[in-house]
Amino acid sequence: MLNKSHLKQQLLDTLTKQRDIAFSAASDAHNDATHEQSVAETQYDTVGLEAAYLAHGQSQRVAEFDTMINQLTAMSLRDFSEQDEVAIGAVITLDGSQQFWLMPMCGGYKLEGGKIVVVTPLAPLGKMLIGAEVGDTLKNGKVITGIA
Repeated sequence: MLNKSHLKQQLLDTLTKQRDIAFSAASDAHNDATHEQSVAETQYDTVGLEAAYLAHGQSQRVAEFDTMINQLTAMSLRDFSEQDEVAIGAVITLDGSQQFWLMPMCGGYKLEGGKIVVVTPLAPLGKMLIGAEVGDTLKNGKVITGIA
């Protein structure tokens, strides 16, 4: 039986680890940008400026991870039956083996050792899945063989 709470926790753990890495990179870049050796000595000396841009970019990544973590934490999970249409939160099986978790964020992440791939409604596959049902053949020739 598929445990979506376990999948959610795997995804949260992955996002948290990546957020921590981005936070550390932002801190390092900020320290580099504000270090006394980063002060420009000539108009062509851009080490401090480049470090500041990097710090800003990494800080934006941290904010994006925070947003995804908060959205995922607040998201309630539901079980789907074979009679339901595909919607956000469904785990869809294609051709009896490939599994995708349709989520509003985190597209491309792999869970359960790569057995389940997160896909968003903005992705081409996600667009094909929304509203489909078990037994439907998608535009890519894949058949929906299960939903949970």
